[in-house]
Amino acid sequence: MPVSLQLLSQIPLLKGLPQEELLSLSQEMTLQEYPRRGVILAKDSAVKGLGFLLVGRLQGVDFTVDGRSVGLYFVEPGDYFGELSVIDGQLPAEFVIAATQSVVANVSLERIQQLTVKYPQIAQQFLARMALRVRNVMAQRTLLGLPNPVQRLCVLLLQLPGRNQAGEYLLDPAPTHQELAIMINTSRETVTRAFQIMTQQKILIREGSQLKVLQLSQLKDIAEGRKESPKTNS
Repeated sequence: MPVSLQLLSQIPLLKGLPQEELLSLSQEMTLQEYPRRGVILAKDSAVKGLGFLLVGRLQGVDFTVDGRSVGLYFVEPGDYFGELSVIDGQLPAEFVIAATQSVVANVSLERIQQLTVKYPQIAQQFLARMALRVRNVMAQRTLLGLPNPVQRLCVLLLQLPGRNQAGEYLLDPAPTHQELAIMINTSRETVTRAFQIMTQQKILIREGSQLKVLQLSQLKDIAEGRKESPKTNS
């Protein structure tokens, strides 16, 4: 199914392209729906092109030699994935799965490479993404070096994109406990206990898909070691 111009206009990477280019893309790109936990991009699979997330949330993951899953990054609506293979032509280095029911638009490898050469702003955004990815990897290594899993959780929550609303910091939709656990190298049970304790302390609260941080300063104090992390007996 072709992608509408209205949907394409919501994709930051494509903003600024001429109307005739967007119209052509709308006819070439395809939409595909994925159920929760569906595999969208498989590690070492053939390079097909670039994917854009329109609805839902995706997570980049890999697996250790003993089969444990490792969370690498999240993809939010309007963002894209698969750019490493577009740039270097190598096979994907990770899996991309649907964290929630998701809708993805795809553009072929040849077409996105053509656009990258034709419109320097796209190449510049790819470079900016590479720089951000390197910074995030460095931040992730620092996070994993923290000995306390609750402190790691608080650091990660502060790194996730959210918005201020009525004096509260809101993550919507918030990742599941399992998705957070594989990002900070701990168990889902530990994340659940940490949320229970911080909910009792009125630091945060989860309502449906939303996670509201009621005391952002308290969360920052735990993340930065100024306040002792709650004990989860893990």
